[in-house]
Amino acid sequence: MPVQMLTVTADEADLRLDRWFKRRFPTLGHGQLEKWLRTGQVRVDGKRAKAGQRLETAQEIRVPPFTEDAADAPRPPPARPVDPALAASLRDRVLYRDADVIVLDKPAGLAVQGGTGMADHHLDAMLDALRFDADERPRLVHRLDKDTSGVLLLGRNATATARLAAAFRSRTARKCYWALVARVPKPLTGRIDAPLAKMAGRMGDKVAVDEEEGKRAVTWYRVVDHAGRRAAWLEMEPRTGRTHQLRAHCALLGTPILGDGKYGGKDALIEGLGISRKLHLHARAIRMPHPKGGIIEVQAPLPEHLAASFAAFGFDERTAGPPFTAFDEE
Repeated sequence: MPVQMLTVTADEADLRLDRWFKRRFPTLGHGQLEKWLRTGQVRVDGKRAKAGQRLETAQEIRVPPFTEDAADAPRPPPARPVDPALAASLRDRVLYRDADVIVLDKPAGLAVQGGTGMADHHLDAMLDALRFDADERPRLVHRLDKDTSGVLLLGRNATATARLAAAFRSRTARKCYWALVARVPKPLTGRIDAPLAKMAGRMGDKVAVDEEEGKRAVTWYRVVDHAGRRAAWLEMEPRTGRTHQLRAHCALLGTPILGDGKYGGKDALIEGLGISRKLHLHARAIRMPHPKGGIIEVQAPLPEHLAASFAAFGFDERTAGPPFTAFDEE
């Protein structure tokens, strides 16, 4: 088997490198892997690597040549049974599908990947419901927070997934988010450039601005409409893809996203109008190169709780105009 350049998919993010090899090449011996690592034959984004390093989505891994054998080839994960009702519900949420790509309207409250106490109630455990006519189960290309709704991209084969992931890595993929926030940011249009890092200890699932250790995080935003000084409707385009980036950046503006108690506390709640306590963050649209050429652009409708809040504040989604146009010149 010749040298392979394989791309880390979203469902493989945060895996140790040795675990990644075990998943992709289950019969590869640990001793062989250690030899490759010692001699620099395995590379991650062109750099020498260690067995225990954690991987990130869209990183490229060099796999050295080795004897081609059916047992050595990457094995697709076995099909998992999915509850028929859940499977039908997921298929009903497909916004776009062709031979290479699926765009799903992820509901708020559904985790993309598993965690403590989740068992199999997460999207990654249900992907076999979205095989349709394909031999392979689709693969996650990127992730959304559990409580964020909207467009989520899946690759239907390894080649398509790698090309889609490369578009995210090169920043040619663009994502448009809508959020309702408490109060109104100043200025009404702007750019947030504030590096983010995971907080230590038990707060490790939360990020904060960290000028020394943080990774660069950039978000463009604009106020589409506002309800006095009480709340605003933001359109946002992240130019980087950091964990909780939009939530942390909105809080930094002093305008936390409604329902985001993690970053806004009590300030993220508005009482007296019947506004839902769910997170008011929605991945509205995505635009990116298709693996086989051309451009794909897909929009997701507002979820029920956000549509109800729009109505309560008197916001009309038609006033936003086409996605991305507000930041095309930035």
